[in-house]
Amino acid sequence: MIQTAMEVDSGWECVNNILADEQDKWMESIVNVKNSVIGNNKHKNLAVQQGIIPRLLQWMIDDGIPIELRTEAAIVLGSLAKGSEEELQTLVNAGSVNVLLMGITNNNIKFVEACLRCLKTLFLMNDPPVHLIYENKTVIPHMINIISKSLCTQECITTLFSRCCNTKEHQEKLCMNGALATLAPLLTSTIYKVQMPTLKSIAVLCYQNEDVAKATATATYNGESIPSLLVKLLARDKTSEMQMAAARCLTYLCRGGALQPSSNVIMFKALPTVIRMCKKDRTLEENVEGAETLAYLIEEDPELQGIAAISDHIIKTLAEYLRYTDVQQINSRTTHKKDINWSNELKQAAFRAFASLGANDEDIRKKIIETENLMDHIISGMNSEDIKVKAAAVRCLHSLSRSVQQLRTTFQDHVVWKPLMNMIQNGPEDLLVITSSTLCNLLLEFSPGREVNTPRKAILDTGAIGILVTLTGRNESELRLNGIWGLMNMAFQSELKVKSQIIEAIGTEQLFKLLSDPDPNILMKTLGLIRNLLSGKPHIDSIMSVYGTQIMQAVVFILEGDHSSDIKEQTLCILTNVADGDDSKGYIMENEDVLKKLMTYMMHTNVKLQIAATTCISNLVWNEEEGAYKRQAKLREMGVQKILQQLLSSSDAILFDRVKDALKQFG
Repeated sequence: MIQTAMEVDSGWECVNNILADEQDKWMESIVNVKNSVIGNNKHKNLAVQQGIIPRLLQWMIDDGIPIELRTEAAIVLGSLAKGSEEELQTLVNAGSVNVLLMGITNNNIKFVEACLRCLKTLFLMNDPPVHLIYENKTVIPHMINIISKSLCTQECITTLFSRCCNTKEHQEKLCMNGALATLAPLLTSTIYKVQMPTLKSIAVLCYQNEDVAKATATATYNGESIPSLLVKLLARDKTSEMQMAAARCLTYLCRGGALQPSSNVIMFKALPTVIRMCKKDRTLEENVEGAETLAYLIEEDPELQGIAAISDHIIKTLAEYLRYTDVQQINSRTTHKKDINWSNELKQAAFRAFASLGANDEDIRKKIIETENLMDHIISGMNSEDIKVKAAAVRCLHSLSRSVQQLRTTFQDHVVWKPLMNMIQNGPEDLLVITSSTLCNLLLEFSPGREVNTPRKAILDTGAIGILVTLTGRNESELRLNGIWGLMNMAFQSELKVKSQIIEAIGTEQLFKLLSDPDPNILMKTLGLIRNLLSGKPHIDSIMSVYGTQIMQAVVFILEGDHSSDIKEQTLCILTNVADGDDSKGYIMENEDVLKKLMTYMMHTNVKLQIAATTCISNLVWNEEEGAYKRQAKLREMGVQKILQQLLSSSDAILFDRVKDALKQFG
């Protein structure tokens, strides 16, 4: 204890000497402070509290101070930067980053290296002040210019690049200043501390940026492309950390369109590497990174999903992630010491990987869903307070909810709708697109029967109609689409009571707004909603008796507009449903303009439109229904029967059958 007290007293005296104006004591005192604070957080804290930082910064910008003293000041700052987050923040708030950036322009390499080492440490903090790097336009070009000066400049500058490239603008600025040509040779470095941050820099440069990814794929060093250099770093004699980093670079190049998913580099190099990183013999950090990278690599490619699903028991391996319960503290490779809940990290990584694996194939989804207690894990994940787990769980649910078979079986046995509705109503805004899209899937396939305790009834009781109607009025087209899509699915084979609630909630004014939406997908789903509302004779007549005029206005509005054939076909199908009602037929028969439009579409060059219009006519003239003779007479007089006879020469089998059916009714 006595020795510690003496050390502290000595440290106080040294700091006092630094703060004083006795220049002959400065060098000895700062060396003593340096030796005192290295590896000693308590001494770091004491030095900061005594106010040493402003003095050190003052020396560093003073050209009149000997360069050796300025270098020692930068070294001490670098040591202080390895203290607590609070001390780091104190350094940043004191303006140390700008002083250090000014320092790297000096001609003395030792001073430059000391400044770079301190910057590197500062930028490894959890929330580095990235904007300061880009405030002065000369900083990035200068870093590129001096990167080859020494191993220290290579290690520090590549680390800085890996930590200060967070936006597309950052990516473009780095590339415009020659970052790719500078980084490519460093991939071949024999120094591990240079290679690793170089890999991380290439990864962040390419992430979600097609232009940079393609430029990276074509960049070369000594006749070898960057992808070829990356493949060499996947070799088994490299560390797991390096293999993982190289695989991530190749993944980002692939997702950026620079490498084909079917290429040997991706299919036989990158994919097996990330799957291997998920194995139990790897570290937890590598398990998480492996699963996250796998999820991103295969997310949009069915072939890669299929190969991954049968590789190395990956589904079983990921299932083990969900059963991990420990929380450990690690010293992360990139940030300061912090607690990591590995249970949550592994869960979110597994959910993300499952979501990608099951994105397209029914058999793969079945294998995933057969994972023991998976649905319970998903429900637990959606109720988690960890936002990453919550988001990944709902993405997994969304992927699995594409399975019609599982919606009708497994999903019926679990109350997945409860946490989902809670997330829609109370969850973060940035998850609203995925949660509302998942709700659309659940509404379509949950049994629409009349039982009191069906999942759809429960969803209705939680205010789903009002939620979906609200979404149709949002500015974001994705949310408007999900809102109308959900209502369309809810109306499918529903009771008349539910259909009436939907119409009353959305209102004709909002319906017409949606019919004028610039997004054709929203228009298509709005027409789909109307079509689903008008299904089943009693429902058709009941709804048309109240809203018939508005619905016919909507039909004419679309048929007269400049729309695709798919949208016109959907509109004609609405008329076909109207024509299937008993009393509702009058809305068409009494509207000569609509009848003439039907005749026009019977003669259209698009066979789908011909089929839709002919089917509508067939419903209008159906013999077994009351008033058929009068309707046949009117349509015969208008020339409909003649058009049908002309259509008998059609080479399309479906159209030919529909024409024959309609003509039989006239006979």
